[in-house]
Amino acid sequence: MSDRLPPGLVIAAPASGSGKTTVTLALLRALRLRGLAVASAKAGPDYIDPGFHTAASGRSCVNLDPFAMRGPLLHRLAAEQARGADLLVVEGVMGLFDGAATGAGSTADLAAALGLPVVLVVDAARQSQSVAALVRGFRDHRADVTVAGVLLNRVGSARHRAMLTDALSEIDMPVVGALPRDAGLARPDRHLGLVQAGEHGDLDAFLDGAAKKLAAHCDLDRLRALARPLRAGPARGSDEAAPLPPPGQRIAVAHDVAFAFAYPHLLDGWRTQGAELLPFSPLADEAPAPDCDAIYLPGGYPELHAGRIAGAAAFVSGVRAAAARGALIYGECGGYMVLGDALTDADGTAHAMLGLLPLETSFAERRRHLGYRRLHAFAGAPWRGALTGHEFHYATTRFEGAGQRLFEVRDAGGKRLGDMGLRVGRVMGSFMHVIDRA
Repeated sequence: MSDRLPPGLVIAAPASGSGKTTVTLALLRALRLRGLAVASAKAGPDYIDPGFHTAASGRSCVNLDPFAMRGPLLHRLAAEQARGADLLVVEGVMGLFDGAATGAGSTADLAAALGLPVVLVVDAARQSQSVAALVRGFRDHRADVTVAGVLLNRVGSARHRAMLTDALSEIDMPVVGALPRDAGLARPDRHLGLVQAGEHGDLDAFLDGAAKKLAAHCDLDRLRALARPLRAGPARGSDEAAPLPPPGQRIAVAHDVAFAFAYPHLLDGWRTQGAELLPFSPLADEAPAPDCDAIYLPGGYPELHAGRIAGAAAFVSGVRAAAARGALIYGECGGYMVLGDALTDADGTAHAMLGLLPLETSFAERRRHLGYRRLHAFAGAPWRGALTGHEFHYATTRFEGAGQRLFEVRDAGGKRLGDMGLRVGRVMGSFMHVIDRA
């Protein structure tokens, strides 16, 4: 296979809620229906959108995080994702220039690092000629970021479209399409974001409909022509891009709608280093492999399935047996809560969990915890030294008992947040989603 990388582009927007995810999904499905191999990536630490990307394109999606990933890893992941495809489509996060509290890690940073042009999705529902001033500002804000074209969204009429495109022609900005308002393109919400792809009632019909709508109102050939080759990074095998080491050689990985938030690059990195990943479903009352030397419980929505988890006898006894024989057991966010003594759901009902860590959490009183985290791993953690991660949950901690802490935690700007997580022997976890070495 040739090492020549395919062209790519970034789908971004002036602000969240502009419709860039729906446009991205429609584009992935529309190009797939044309017989093209389309690779995709999602900027930032998002877990929900990559599942929809995978459903739309038929290929797995990867996260690319310019704040939390080292530059060499970022380039390696992008190149591996793009290789063998006809086009790489990267969906941005928030507004084009929005990043962490420090401003770093924006979609613009990612586009500049990868050398990819930006197609700006503009919600035009409440403007006409002013769109030119808006787009001019985004186009000219950074010299290292190329806004190559605009896709207008939520256009009200043919007259409205003409007013918008005429205004953008005055600043020589290509308009690749104009999508009309359509309530059918909305997707259901949940407290952490959108409902997962696997929970969508009729996802293929939704994607096919969105693709048909986009193809009717967008010049897909013109959009593809805006793409540019991905900038090459370090050679494959470079130590600078080495992934985090696996926590064991035979790793049982919980995977179902309650434990769905695992970064693909993390799992793939473990596989490339020789680890064997053994998926199992707690919701199906499956126990981890009896000969595994590590168990990974990723995040997800355990609070929505707490009763089923509490009643999954084979799962509970299997994890407890693994702990008794000394397997390393690591939980992140939702997985961390399941390792505790009890989890109270939003209705106020307390459910017994695995009882392996002195921890009680609750969703009866919700408080949002959100942001990038800089971590220093203490002795006994799965990894050593400085790490990057992300925290996003609404759980409150009702009780946290004796145990070794797992990480010293600081926010994106370096402000110390304290020592967090718990470790009791070889059972450990925290609310942090670990992403990479710092």
